[in-house]
Amino acid sequence: MIVETVGLTKEYLDGGGCRDIDLTVGPGEIFGLLGPNGAGKSTFVKLLVGLLFPSGGRARILGRPLGDLTVRRKIGFLPESFRYQPWLTAAGVLRFHAALAGLAPREADDRVPAVLDRVGLAGVEKKKVGGFSKGMQQRLGLAAALLSRPRVVFLDEPTSALDPRGRRDVRRLIQDLREEKVTVFLNSHLLSEVERVCDRVAVIQDGRLAAAGRLDALLDRGLEVEIEVDEVNDTLLSALRPVVCELRREGTRLVVRVDGRERLPVLARTVCAAGRALYALEPRHCTLEELFLELTSGGEADA
Repeated sequence: MIVETVGLTKEYLDGGGCRDIDLTVGPGEIFGLLGPNGAGKSTFVKLLVGLLFPSGGRARILGRPLGDLTVRRKIGFLPESFRYQPWLTAAGVLRFHAALAGLAPREADDRVPAVLDRVGLAGVEKKKVGGFSKGMQQRLGLAAALLSRPRVVFLDEPTSALDPRGRRDVRRLIQDLREEKVTVFLNSHLLSEVERVCDRVAVIQDGRLAAAGRLDALLDRGLEVEIEVDEVNDTLLSALRPVVCELRREGTRLVVRVDGRERLPVLARTVCAAGRALYALEPRHCTLEELFLELTSGGEADA
């Protein structure tokens, strides 16, 4: 496993932090960490990258305990809030990070333009960071995270300052990293982005793990279908109840839940056999936003 935690805990005097987190993340996996503000997501990530010491439990990164110096050089990290020295050029920032990562000067000469090109900042090597937009600074942070060819990358809100084109570029970059067998640990409030790229997700609420697993399995709660007919009457309701799992009425529409798409033709035949005109039959899948809000009810769900 690339990341493995058992009962990992960090407690603060004010009651914040995270508690008893058990997670595993495999090689080449894109793993999404979700939760309301203050739920403990950033604390958990800082534990994994060695910026905080745990209060309890244990964890291993790339098979080694937390804080192992050899492992740190194989980790890329983009924090949620960061600021680079405005008087430095983009190349200067990356060369500084290259030195911290232990890259030889000749290797840094190759890597700096390569990562700038990869994040869409080719040609800005000599421009001072103080003149960068928020989006450009975000891209520079991504370049710094990728500089040392890490085996696992922790990205905390990587698209927060980016426009739609920038979010698309980051999404493609994350998918490319998966093809290269690089593990990506993604912490984001943009649930639509998480839903597009992540293989598995975990939801933290009040510092504890509320759910974890493959995204498709977490969202597989049967198929909800909206049915619009000319009239809802007792004959139709009686005919539908034996073939659906749940049923509720919304005016001339019925919302039912069935086991899967193979039940859709059955629904259509049942409506017609009951003598009603079928105007619409619309499948509706559970979204990550709906799951998130359900799991974090009572929290600050600002997704």
